[in-house]
Amino acid sequence: MPLHHPKHRHHDDDLLPYRRSDDEAKPRRPYTPTFPSSSSSPGSASRLLVLFAAICLVLAAVSFAFAVSASRARPPPPQPPPAAAFRCGRAEDSLRSFLASSSPGRNYSAAGREKVLAVVGVYTEHGSAARRAALRATWFPPNPEGIVSLEHGTGLTFRFVAVRPKDKQKMEDLQKEAGMHHDFLFIDADEDTKSPQKMLAFFKAVYHMFDAEFYVKADDDIYLRPDRLAALLAKERPEHRTYVGCMKKGPVVNDPNMKWYESSWELLGNEYFVHASGSLYALSSEVVEAVATAKSERFVSYSFLGFLFNHNMGNHYPRIVCIQETQCR
Repeated sequence: MPLHHPKHRHHDDDLLPYRRSDDEAKPRRPYTPTFPSSSSSPGSASRLLVLFAAICLVLAAVSFAFAVSASRARPPPPQPPPAAAFRCGRAEDSLRSFLASSSPGRNYSAAGREKVLAVVGVYTEHGSAARRAALRATWFPPNPEGIVSLEHGTGLTFRFVAVRPKDKQKMEDLQKEAGMHHDFLFIDADEDTKSPQKMLAFFKAVYHMFDAEFYVKADDDIYLRPDRLAALLAKERPEHRTYVGCMKKGPVVNDPNMKWYESSWELLGNEYFVHASGSLYALSSEVVEAVATAKSERFVSYSFLGFLFNHNMGNHYPRIVCIQETQCR
């Protein structure tokens, strides 16, 4: 009788040592690498995006701060010198020239013609320094600040009007005084220029420099009330072409020993006709425009005021602009 039933025999082969032939007999599976589970991928990607965005923001902030510091450290570009809107030919306004150089932020060329109620030109010459000093001590502003302040208060701007002397020393004296007070307007004329042509040079210069309702000529031996003059010029006027000044007439001087001797007195008779005269008169902008833009100066060179009255001006002669009331009619 056998010791072991065939159905219950022990599998001795399973207990035998490992044999290489058995492994070679089995089919091999291909190698597949293992990766982390896909459930953790979205979280990692979002963290990377946040980190990248933060780095970009930091770099942008650093770049902006560097650019700001560099722009502050860089010196500003030099400003171009203001253009000479205060010049007309050889004529020059020393006040506006001074203000342009001392206040570079204001461009006078951009402003163009300065808008005022009236420009008052006080005619003077090299030998009248004492008169100018007396005027500066009374009614004429003694410095640029005073001129600007009076202009803001009344609408009137004041200048001493002078020609350019041929003598070098005289011109240096005037320039020195102008450098102290900055209140001169040098016109495009010389000492030898006739009086009507000097008037024409003055009105041409102030017309191109100032946009005024009136242009006033005054002598340097008068006392003026700027507030009264401003009130007079601000009044309503019936005519656009207006002369505001004194009209007078008087005997013709036929004595050759007298200052105002009239060599042609026989042609004039015993008395002058009524004519414009006086130490101060004002012309409206329409009249000065006609003079400044006239193509021919031939008629102006003989009699300036006579030329003006050919333009159908309305004349107003209030007594406040006359030296003596008996001179006005």
